[in-house]
Amino acid sequence: MPMPSLIELARTPLAAEPLKRFAAAVYQQAGVSPADADLAADALLQADLWGHQSHGLLRLGWYYARLQSGAMRGHTQLQTATDAGAIAVLDGNDGVGPVIAQQATEEAVRRARLHGVGIVSVRNSNHFGTCMYFTRMGAQAGCAMLMMSNGGPNMAPWGGLQKKIGTNPWSIAVPAGRHAPMVMDIANSGVARGKIYLADNRHEPIPPHWAVDAQGNPTTDPKEALKGFILPMAGHKGYAIGVMVDVMSGVLSGSGFQDQVHGPYDPVNRSLAGHFIMALDIARFQPLSEFHARMEDYIASLKSVPVAPGHKKVYYPGELEAEADQHHRNAGLVLPVDTLSDLERIGQEAGVNWRDYVVPV
Repeated sequence: MPMPSLIELARTPLAAEPLKRFAAAVYQQAGVSPADADLAADALLQADLWGHQSHGLLRLGWYYARLQSGAMRGHTQLQTATDAGAIAVLDGNDGVGPVIAQQATEEAVRRARLHGVGIVSVRNSNHFGTCMYFTRMGAQAGCAMLMMSNGGPNMAPWGGLQKKIGTNPWSIAVPAGRHAPMVMDIANSGVARGKIYLADNRHEPIPPHWAVDAQGNPTTDPKEALKGFILPMAGHKGYAIGVMVDVMSGVLSGSGFQDQVHGPYDPVNRSLAGHFIMALDIARFQPLSEFHARMEDYIASLKSVPVAPGHKKVYYPGELEAEADQHHRNAGLVLPVDTLSDLERIGQEAGVNWRDYVVPV
């Protein structure tokens, strides 16, 4: 039986777990340990499962190129630069972003258990995917979490025409009783840069309010948008939030900031990304069981309002992702043909036969 073409595969739901094993195999070929490769692959695939393909397997080639060039080191070794009770500063030494972020999250939770609050500042890290992958971890451990990170510049300062500020995401997550954790994960731009890459992969136009071209004119062409500037959310408000996330993530940690930071699509330069993570031990505020009950009441109250026309139901933050995860684990993932083509290319470069990991559901 002949192997399906890429176009045919782009119409075919694919099993998630084999795709994760493929990504892990690629990471291992680049010198990442099996355990770290599995985590990094899971962080990518989880974004696809949540319905955020802009942060999923589409990015594997970028990370692989950075590992190949040495801009990102395959061996991740964190060092404690500052140990001050509830506060720690960790140096990621240019290691694998998701591995650094997980260890930093675990350290913030550990310190929260000891002090009620744990704050971890990270320098010399790399892009780690979605913030919510890590804030959910802390929420599931009984903490209220705040995480933010700076990134390579793609927004101009308000009123300017030069890239200085990244989309600089931030996330807040809390446990929610019998429900999946409540999670906010947003960039401070109107849209994440990865969504423009995804539109380009899908050969789709973008809305005119997402970005401007290099001359500052609105554009619906993703290629022109990538040459130009992403627009902040809510105008000057998004710009101001993006600046403060850069300060808290890059300046405070002693890492890079503004155009000193290089994003995952840069194959050769050190990232110098910084992160800020805060964990609050909920049990220090009230019994955890009481908090869970109050969160269930909160969600029930949100869902008690009438449903607006054109909407299926009222969702709380993080619920859409939880539903998408369950759906995609059962029904499989449908990936754009350009993403599949890139996975094939990466497999050839890494010596991993990606077709061995393509399993239709």
